Amino acid sequence: MADPEGETPPDVLDSKRDATRYQVLVEIAARQPAVSQHEIAEAIGVTSQAVSDYVRDLVEHGYVKKGGRGRYEVTKEGVDWLISRTDDLQTYLDRVSSDVLGSVEVDAAIAVTDVDEGREVGLIMRDGILHATPAGGTATAVTVTAAKAGEAVGVADFEGVVDYETGYVTVVPVPDVTDDASPDPTAVTADLPAESLLAVAGTEAYALVSQSDRQPDIRFGTVDGVAEAAVRGLAVRLVVATGQLPQHTAKLREENIPHEVLDPIDR
Repeated sequence: MADPEGETPPDVLDSKRDATRYQVLVEIAARQPAVSQHEIAEAIGVTSQAVSDYVRDLVEHGYVKKGGRGRYEVTKEGVDWLISRTDDLQTYLDRVSSDVLGSVEVDAAIAVTDVDEGREVGLIMRDGILHATPAGGTATAVTVTAAKAGEAVGVADFEGVVDYETGYVTVVPVPDVTDDASPDPTAVTADLPAESLLAVAGTEAYALVSQSDRQPDIRFGTVDGVAEAAVRGLAVRLVVATGQLPQHTAKLREENIPHEVLDPIDR
């Protein structure tokens, strides 16, 4: 038996008998030493007689050691067999997930105009959100649903790369509450373009921004949220309490996001 790519699946999937043998051994390992063959039969959907036959087979192969009545224990050889088959299964499932399921992945985009199912569209990034447009683009996909303009539409069969630049993050540190400083609230939003997002990290940062003429767009989960916004092409100003600055800049460096840290606002 081979998968659609021509790769042979692990032995444990090669026949129903091998798969059931694996299941029985897993159940014995989970229930040992007092093992009810009736419970195993109910758990995996076979008869008690079938479980009895599999248990006898496992004992004969040295994978299970039989004690007193109804008492069984998986041997070292049995554990090794389980681990090897489980590793094979995990490798196979990882490949199926990435190569097979990934090839039919469906994403969502905002329809720029009315669009029918099965239409090839271009993919563009606007305001950090993927949009689908019949006008085309550097990346294309095929719609798997229909949608009106402004609605979410399902897209698949992606080709190309969406053309947009990573956003820029301007980091503005503000003093921690224990510092002897009285920052100017207007300084944190000075020269901030209307299209830029404003993020705050730390109570000190939130309190300062709340006294300015702008409300924060991002208040929670800023370490990941700021990075995600920038990755999607948005400009972000991050106002952050000095004590939280290192974790934010570390994330920006990790994601290779262009940024600058301004001098702390301390008066």
